[in-house]
Amino acid sequence: MKQFNITGMHCAACSARVEKAVSKLDGVTACFVNLLTNSMGVEGSATDREIISAVKKAGYGAKVMGKKEDADELLSDTETPKLRRRLISSLVFLIVLMYFSMGHTMWGLPLPLFFEGNYIAIGIVQLILSVIVIVLNGRFFVNGFKGIVNRAPNMDTLIALGSGAAFVYSTYALFAMTASQNPAEYIHEFYFESSAMILVLITVGKMLEARSKGKTTDALKSLMKIAPKTAVIVKDGTEARVPVESVKKGDIFVVRPGESIPVDGVVLEGESAVNESALTGESIPVDKCAGNRVSAATVNQSGFIRCEATEVGEDTALAKIIKMVSDAAATKAPIAKVADKVSGVFVPAVIGVAVITAAVWLILGRDVGFALARGISVLVISCPCALGLATPVAIMVGNGVGAKNGILFKTAVSLEEAGKTNIVVLDKTGTITSGEPRVTDIIAEDADKTELLKTAYSLEQKSEHPLAKAILHKAEEENITSQAADDFKALPGNGLEGTLGGSILCGGSMKFVETKAQIGDEMRKCAAELSNQGKTPLFFAKDSILLGVIAVADVIRPDSESAVRELQEMGLKVVMLTGDNEKTAAEIGKQAGVDKVIAGVLPDGKESVIRDLKKDGKVMMVGDGINDAPALTSADIGVAIGAGTDIAIDAADIVLMKSKLSDVPAAVRLSRATLRNIHENLFWAFLYNVIGIPLAAGVFISLFGWKLNPMFGAAAMSLSSFCVVTNALRLNFLKIKKTRKTRLTIESRIYYL
Repeated sequence: MKQFNITGMHCAACSARVEKAVSKLDGVTACFVNLLTNSMGVEGSATDREIISAVKKAGYGAKVMGKKEDADELLSDTETPKLRRRLISSLVFLIVLMYFSMGHTMWGLPLPLFFEGNYIAIGIVQLILSVIVIVLNGRFFVNGFKGIVNRAPNMDTLIALGSGAAFVYSTYALFAMTASQNPAEYIHEFYFESSAMILVLITVGKMLEARSKGKTTDALKSLMKIAPKTAVIVKDGTEARVPVESVKKGDIFVVRPGESIPVDGVVLEGESAVNESALTGESIPVDKCAGNRVSAATVNQSGFIRCEATEVGEDTALAKIIKMVSDAAATKAPIAKVADKVSGVFVPAVIGVAVITAAVWLILGRDVGFALARGISVLVISCPCALGLATPVAIMVGNGVGAKNGILFKTAVSLEEAGKTNIVVLDKTGTITSGEPRVTDIIAEDADKTELLKTAYSLEQKSEHPLAKAILHKAEEENITSQAADDFKALPGNGLEGTLGGSILCGGSMKFVETKAQIGDEMRKCAAELSNQGKTPLFFAKDSILLGVIAVADVIRPDSESAVRELQEMGLKVVMLTGDNEKTAAEIGKQAGVDKVIAGVLPDGKESVIRDLKKDGKVMMVGDGINDAPALTSADIGVAIGAGTDIAIDAADIVLMKSKLSDVPAAVRLSRATLRNIHENLFWAFLYNVIGIPLAAGVFISLFGWKLNPMFGAAAMSLSSFCVVTNALRLNFLKIKKTRKTRLTIESRIYYL
């Protein structure tokens, strides 16, 4: 997707205009304009020049966004300081203007002697002061009338027409006063203070809105801030501190305790504990040693490590996360289409309603001042901004909350759709289970546990089989050491043979070992029970004497059972999908507590299973391997475990950085809360305009006597967008992780027969 910075947009009508103009270009397949970040994402074959030209013809500015400084500029709050200066200057002159208008006529405040009874002088002072306020806030008029010229009226057009109409009518009343025998009768026809007050109140609302909008991008800003600026690289035995941009793949860099790791790399020397909370949200440091991978922006907390750079610049994990979050902000959620359609015709419709309102009151016999006040009230109370911001602010905050918790939504669509899921399909290996075999049971017969593990360790040291790694890992945990067996032989499909200290060792399947040693009925029965539990029993013998059995299995993750239970409590059906045999799959499914197990499915068959399940509702697929990519793409929502393959991550809509299954219900919970927040924002935006416009037009005057002053209308308009943005910020307080008491489970049992 191509990214562009857009300038000159001020409301939802503007963003709708830009989106419509670019979407008409040949080769453009999708266009998303974000009013919140003043950015645009475009998909298709149209050139940058064609896209920028289309935006300019629509009356706005555009430039390609790609550099880091562009992203910084996009997220920096440059608007609030400008609005603050403008507001303070305007307030100074407005206060004086209010003193000469309302202060004297309504509240009886004394005026200098020169102005006593000199109504023309009072009118001239009000004219001058209101002109100063109008000039200070001239942006509203420039942008507003530019919108009319470009046949794309926007919110500034409404403000300019409202304030301008009040000023023009007041100027007419001033000239009429000079020709009147009784100037005092025109003093109440002045709306200079309304003309100025409208601009000041709208500026107040704009400043509050700008400050609130700035907070919605805090998560993305914080990610950018933690990016390291320098790195210490080693060349020819000499250390040199250089800008991180100059680090290249293959460079050797060192990191001391307390320093941030500059780029992604692999540890060559040293041991340390690294705080990876910046990327994963996990506060517990992760131990690192030679061969382990490290990521940019994580913090080295203890030891000195020497690493080789593997990913630099935009290829680091941090850079990809920042891009993913910003790309999601550039896309548009399906629910936003309703607001966009309304925004596209909103401003012209409001102008029409204002003209009709003034005309109707004149026809009903009301004076020009009253009719004009009703028309101006309609113009200044209408707020297309609230409609335009309702969706993007909630999406931005929701994405930020997800990023803080290690849950990355690639698009606004995925953030909205995840909460509508009906069925969650979980891959077994690497998703429900750890993906790495572990020793679960040690059953010793004619030996003790130590001797059995020693024998197994001696045989398995030279084996490259995944099950061998499980035994080596267990032996290391138990601090058991032994020499590797001599005369080592690996017999594929059977087991291993070797000698140690004159003794003949063998290990492997029961079928193989029973040709070397006698296996009793009790041990056979035990092995059958282990197999029924989905475990692989490995037999070991020494000098034709059976030492015992070590069972190995891919155990379920510690949080799998609770994650499945959470999903079920949220009303979702949980299905486990695996290519493993039915017996093993059934046992894992039972341990995890899933609703249904679909086993024996080949990689190319997973996609067809997803298609069948989609007939019963919206399907979310969670996986981690290459064989899961087709299923992830086919599902309505694809979720990749962060530790999975790059292909799986690329195919997914959501990435779980912590590789925890418990983040799946958290993602659904966040999606539902964000969607609910969007509904609240849209309800408020529509309700505000549905009630506010008739009230401003004077519909309720004859019924209840309710009449809206244009100044109050401007105040209400300025606060409407602020309310929408503030409501979205409430998502920052959302607890997406459900806390529950954990049950202790025993993963290994030791038997002595």
